[in-house]
Amino acid sequence: MGFLGEPTHWILILVLLLVLFGAKRLPELGKGLGEGMKSFKEGLKGVTETPAPPVQRQVATPAPPPAPASPAAAAGRPAMEYVTCGRCGGKFENPFGFKVDNYVCQSCQQRA
Repeated sequence: MGFLGEPTHWILILVLLLVLFGAKRLPELGKGLGEGMKSFKEGLKGVTETPAPPVQRQVATPAPPPAPASPAAAAGRPAMEYVTCGRCGGKFENPFGFKVDNYVCQSCQQRA
């Protein structure tokens, strides 16, 4: 027979568990182990069963939004604003739309 087949080995294991965990902790450990095994078995049942088909619902489709006036607005961003250089009069993009007073472009800054 194997190691766990003899009753003296089982008694030795029970005595060691009693010494290690104490008489009060053993029932709590057994209860926790039993609940864990029960929930594991229930989880396995849920995996093997086929799920019910989903319920189909009719959903009303909303009306499409009106078409935007510019291509920039169509992409979801505001129309590009421009600023004018105070020295050369050139127009430059202002992608963030900040208000700029006395704008000077980079080429005019390098000449100065």
